[in-house]
Amino acid sequence: MKITESIRYIGVDDHETDLFEGHFDVPNGMAYNSYLILDGKTAVMDSVDARFSARWLSNLEEALEGRRPDYLIVQHMEPDHSGSIVSFMEAYPGAQIVSSAKAFAMMKNFFGTDFDGRRITAGEGSTLPLGTHTLRFVAAPMVHWPEVLFTYDETEKVLFSADAFGKFGALDVDDPEGWACEARRYYFGIVGKYGPQVQAVLKKLSGLPVEKILPLHGPVLTEDLGYYLDLYNTWSSYGTETEGVAVFYTSVYGHTKEAVLLLADLLRKAGCPKVAVSDLARCDHYEAVEDAFRYGRIVLATTTYNMEIFPYMREFLHSLAERNFRNRKIGLIENGSWAPVAARLMRGQLEGCKNLTFTDTTVRIDSALNEASRAQLQALAREILE
Repeated sequence: MKITESIRYIGVDDHETDLFEGHFDVPNGMAYNSYLILDGKTAVMDSVDARFSARWLSNLEEALEGRRPDYLIVQHMEPDHSGSIVSFMEAYPGAQIVSSAKAFAMMKNFFGTDFDGRRITAGEGSTLPLGTHTLRFVAAPMVHWPEVLFTYDETEKVLFSADAFGKFGALDVDDPEGWACEARRYYFGIVGKYGPQVQAVLKKLSGLPVEKILPLHGPVLTEDLGYYLDLYNTWSSYGTETEGVAVFYTSVYGHTKEAVLLLADLLRKAGCPKVAVSDLARCDHYEAVEDAFRYGRIVLATTTYNMEIFPYMREFLHSLAERNFRNRKIGLIENGSWAPVAARLMRGQLEGCKNLTFTDTTVRIDSALNEASRAQLQALAREILE
């Protein structure tokens, strides 16, 4: 695929993987992106998962049209992008690897060699001339591994962004929900913990005239780049993307669910623009995580279970806390038949999170809804919307 007159797409689609990184459901597959820059010197931007080495090398050979690659630029060492490095280096013994010092140390760990004698170490601000193109490297540590580099093509005004701006889904599958849905799930599932580091690299990029963004997953971004940059700024600053309330619940015998559905109805009647309800036992875990970061107001509802929180809620809150959950208003609903402690324990799981505001109203359900708990739900609906 031709991206510009001198940049080609040579990546592959993966429809074999059901769980990306072992736990992200990817019903539409994954794209492992790689690019070729044709100039006086030729540069390959990253490799692909080792299972697809043969297909990738075939794509590369076709795009080279008889030439030989001079450089393999390794921006990120996760195996879905670095898995074919050894195959490349064996196929093209005259090529050199360009990467960060930390990446070369990782190569030693992964492959037993750091390609001594065939390496060029790149870092913040260093450049690589190819002829008419000059590549400038931007250090992007912890976006989302410590060795990451972005690469800016000063001639084409193209940003090769490693895993940033990536999304779930193969490129040969149409995504009717658009870019943001699976990009948001990808961001908060994989990158979300590192908001400050994303903010730092966004500041570095703010002075660069970028006309195209070429990530390592998902489509090439060529139009309305402000839309993607604004979303990344909102996500990485833990801001509110969508006005409304997200409600997350678990329910054993249906009474907590009944309370949640009543609350959702009260919120809608009060004029809440959007109410998103997630049953944590049945929904995709990381879709729930993305909604918790998407909305500025959330409600958590669960039962006391073995003097703990119901397991799906406990795991959900753990996922939020480890991703630096912050800047949210939270309401709590607890249910218990003899010693309800769920509200206290939910607050405890989030006690390390910054800038969380809890409503004064906590709804307590003693087994099933009654007049008192219905009144508490009405008070919670009013307070969460204030």
